[in-house]
Amino acid sequence: MKKKQQHPGGGADPWPHGTPLGGAPPGLGSWKRRVPLLPFLRFSLRDYGFCMATLLVFCLGSLFYQLSGGPPRFLLDLRQYLGNSTYLDDHGPPPSKVLPFPSQVVYNRVGKCGSRTVVLLLRILSEKHGFNLVTSDIHNKTRLTKNEQMELIKNISTAEQPYLFTRHVHFLNFSRFGGDQPVYINIIRDPVNRFLSNYFFRRFGDWRGEQNHMIRTPSMRQEERYLDINECILENYPECSNPRLFYIIPYFCGQHPRCREPGEWALERAKLNVNENFLLVGILEELEDVLLLLERFLPHYFKGVLSIYKDPEHRKLGNMTVTVKKTVPSPEAVQILYQRMRYEYEFYHYVKEQFHLLKRKFGLKSHVSRPPLRPQFFIPTPLETEEPIDDEEQDDEKWLEDIYKRASPSRALAECELGILNSK
Repeated sequence: MKKKQQHPGGGADPWPHGTPLGGAPPGLGSWKRRVPLLPFLRFSLRDYGFCMATLLVFCLGSLFYQLSGGPPRFLLDLRQYLGNSTYLDDHGPPPSKVLPFPSQVVYNRVGKCGSRTVVLLLRILSEKHGFNLVTSDIHNKTRLTKNEQMELIKNISTAEQPYLFTRHVHFLNFSRFGGDQPVYINIIRDPVNRFLSNYFFRRFGDWRGEQNHMIRTPSMRQEERYLDINECILENYPECSNPRLFYIIPYFCGQHPRCREPGEWALERAKLNVNENFLLVGILEELEDVLLLLERFLPHYFKGVLSIYKDPEHRKLGNMTVTVKKTVPSPEAVQILYQRMRYEYEFYHYVKEQFHLLKRKFGLKSHVSRPPLRPQFFIPTPLETEEPIDDEEQDDEKWLEDIYKRASPSRALAECELGILNSK
């Protein structure tokens, strides 16, 4: 028979199965072996010194943070990640990548203004620089209904970035439908020359194929196909009169019905859109300078474009898009065209002056071949006196920054692009 354990002070042990956690209560005597209250909190003097050193480093880091005026870059990135992180970030589709340059560019190209030459260049550049060139097979629908605008804007906005979308379409206001306004670019040319190029192209095509014109205008009657250009103008055929001659301005005015009516309203709205939504509107007669400025403004898309354009192999392809069988109308017919296209010419001269101002800002000199003789006396050309530029008031970088502020929907986007350009 086992004897009961005796307490050191005499009597039976009150805990025959072992001492409770934390030791005996006070007053029950001393124990030969005590169990600490929380064994995992027991640490040595070396551990204590390590904790104090860590606290000192944290304090010094906090002091450095306040003296330097902000946290290190990695802390900002970490805070941004933790602040914006959600369950979908880890279990849903990855967020769209924000690129440090204009990643949404729209070239709503004007017909018969060198657009096929530029598209050929863009196809080469897209393979070289890796941007997404989005083209359209629709060539004859420039005016869209509200639903068609919404659908097209949705398709453009969901394209993989960086993208450059190109199509013959009048200006689209993305912000009206809740989208981010892209960077717009375009090229125009002398309105009479554009009209003549289009007139003969519809009838006889270009050097790419003998039957090219038959594919584009299969329903055109033979008497209409071989209609003399002078007769068309002097006899006021629909193709040679308004509103058919009012062609360039709607590309910049937009989709409003009044944009298709020749007049001051459409003209002023087109000018406003050029100033607020277009990064660059170039002049076809000075295409090399247009390409130089595009390379400067959008290097991620157009870097090296001029060398490609001047390459002999590309020249051969470009020559294939020249309209054939063009003839020059009589001086009387040209004067009538000028009279009917006065709003087109006012817009053309406005864009030309803005383009020359850009060239002067970046030190480009005009090397333009003299255009064909035309009756300048009938429609006075605005004076193009070059005013001196005060370099101390506004330098090239500031000018470029202002351009991006006008054309880009995001000021941060413009500043990022400007920084990239300055670093080159």
